Amino acid sequence: MESANSGSIDEPSPADSPQRRQFLQSAGVIAAAGSAAAAATSALLPSAATAAESSASHSMPAIHHGPITRRWVEQRWTLDNIIRSVGMDWDQPRSVYLAAPCGPAAASDFAAVRARIQKYADAAPAFEAQARRREANAKAALAEGFSVAAREHYFIAAVHWAAAQWPIDENNAQNKAYNQRKRECYAAYAKLADHRVEEAWIPMPDGSKLPAWFHLPPGYSGGRIPVVVSIPGMDSFKEMGASMYGDRFLSRGVAVLAVDGPGQYEAPVLGIYFSMAAWQATGKACVDWLMKRSEVDGEKIGISGNSFGSFFSTIAAAHEPRLRAVAVNAVCHEPGFHTIFEEASPTFKMRFMYMSNITDEAKFDTMRRGMTWVGHAERIRAPYLCVAGEADELSPLEHTERLMKVLGGPKRLVVYQDSRHSVGGVPSANLGPAAPALVADWMLATLQGKPFTSERWFVQASGQVARSAL
Repeated sequence: MESANSGSIDEPSPADSPQRRQFLQSAGVIAAAGSAAAAATSALLPSAATAAESSASHSMPAIHHGPITRRWVEQRWTLDNIIRSVGMDWDQPRSVYLAAPCGPAAASDFAAVRARIQKYADAAPAFEAQARRREANAKAALAEGFSVAAREHYFIAAVHWAAAQWPIDENNAQNKAYNQRKRECYAAYAKLADHRVEEAWIPMPDGSKLPAWFHLPPGYSGGRIPVVVSIPGMDSFKEMGASMYGDRFLSRGVAVLAVDGPGQYEAPVLGIYFSMAAWQATGKACVDWLMKRSEVDGEKIGISGNSFGSFFSTIAAAHEPRLRAVAVNAVCHEPGFHTIFEEASPTFKMRFMYMSNITDEAKFDTMRRGMTWVGHAERIRAPYLCVAGEADELSPLEHTERLMKVLGGPKRLVVYQDSRHSVGGVPSANLGPAAPALVADWMLATLQGKPFTSERWFVQASGQVARSAL
């Protein structure tokens, strides 16, 4: 169904000639992997990843096998010029949200990354360089017995390795090597963390298993506690699902199951791709896994999704009534997703085609017409909190307002005046309720059974909140 779309899809399928793909590959991020820094620090590689990393850094594929879109071909030169002019955060505040879970210790890393990224092809090697440096620091700190310093270096290294994966829209050796290094660094962090962090694998109906990390709050000493299933966005990942220190949920006594769902980050590396059916099954799969944990109160399980995770969380919750609260932020609610895929940065569509295992643009356009909450959101009876920007450039607010009307349970829509897709950076977000804390407080209160009035909140530039009936 696509009747609600703001426009139609009538572009021709991109040519798939070897010459065009060869041109794109030569300009793409893959060619940047074989750096002198990689060779200089090869001795630091864990044995499990050495072969894959060596292949990624020194044996470039002749042809890029990932998706190619018409707009990517036509607008690549524009994209690189925009990045050179405004920096790596041209499409969203990526450096801000990547740095946030790391804390202030990573500020210099992201300053260096911002300075180095002058074009799209710079992204992977810029993050790789920081990841290697942090991983080396972690090993040195651990050798000297400084476990807290090692913990921090490993966490930040894992985030950098994951960020280096972002521009790679195929399961090549480079992507797999980065993924392996990310997992190894995060696993090393988990052993040193100030709270319990466990590797988790969530069984799906088709026999696959979603990768996840399960976090218990610092100081947890037993008993059953609330838990939130954390769903990242299109360009984020489960290792960001709980901050290294002062996490918004963990600090409130709420456990976190941070998941890469179907199509998200590590999942496609493992061959688990996006589909509506897969996301309909994901909520149940996560709750089934959590219900087997002695630490979890089965009556207090919520789900929280950010950006495209707002859509994924909505679909998951629509088909799993044991999810007792749904909180979404920086929303993607437009049925068919015309705006984000046809009007925003061409990288979004390329990324989601990879997430869907579709390389043909026409085939993807047919598929995305069925990407909608219509017919699903109407099933939701759980309390629903939605935090959105008034001027969301990726998903016009009108689609979110339509969704809120069909929800069957108590609901609250919080709109920040003048804010774009990523809620923040405007007076309403700076002076009004802090969105992350608002979500966490609402989640805890709702899971504890505290009622609330269905309302629309409009956070004004002054920070004041104007409330109206919803």
